[in-house]
Amino acid sequence: MSKAEQSNKQYSDNQLKCLLEAAIFSASAPQSITLLQETVLAEYQLSNAKVRELLDALQSDYAERGVQLQSSASGYRFVTALEWAEPLQKVGQHHAPKYSRALLETLVLIAYQQPITRGEIEKVRGVSVSSKSIQTLMERGWVRVVGHKQVPGRPALLATTKTFLDYFGLNSLSELPQLSDQAAVQALLSTREGHNEPESVNE
Repeated sequence: MSKAEQSNKQYSDNQLKCLLEAAIFSASAPQSITLLQETVLAEYQLSNAKVRELLDALQSDYAERGVQLQSSASGYRFVTALEWAEPLQKVGQHHAPKYSRALLETLVLIAYQQPITRGEIEKVRGVSVSSKSIQTLMERGWVRVVGHKQVPGRPALLATTKTFLDYFGLNSLSELPQLSDQAAVQALLSTREGHNEPESVNE
C-alpha cells in the first residue's frame, strides 16, 4: 500500500466502493479507471491496482443481482442481467431495437474480417449490401471508415469502433466468440438488446 493510500485509510473500502457505485450509476457513459481517478477519486490518490481491486469487489457484489457492473473497452457501467432481458422487453423503456438479419450479417462480417470493403462483404454474403445497412451501423457508432483499399475506385475499408465494443460488453476484439460457434455469435448479438433502447431499426 502506498503512502497516499495509507493516508486515506480513514475511508474504508466499503465507503470507496459506495462512491464508485454512485459515480458509475449516475454517469451517462462508461467510466474508465483513469477518469474515476481524475474525478470522484481525485482526493484519495488511489493506485490503478487499488481502484481495480475495488471495482472487482463491486462486480462481485452485483454478480447475482438483476443489475450488474460490466467492464468494456471504455470502462465500467451498470447493465441489466441477461437473464432478465426478455421480461424487461415488456416494459416500455426497454423495447429492444429490431435489426434485420441482413444488417446483423453485415455487422458480423465487419467485426470478424475487418478492415473489409462493402464489395468484399457482398462477395461473402452472395447478395448486395444496402447503403442503408452501412449507414445504420455508422449512425449507431458501431462502424467507421478506417481507410480506402488501393484498388480501382478506392472503396472504403470498414471496421468496428470502441462504441461497438462497449455496446456488446467487450474489452477488445479478442473477446469475440469463435465465428464457427453460431450459438455464441447469436448470443453476442442479443447481449445488450433491450437496454434503454426505444428505437426500432429495420433495413
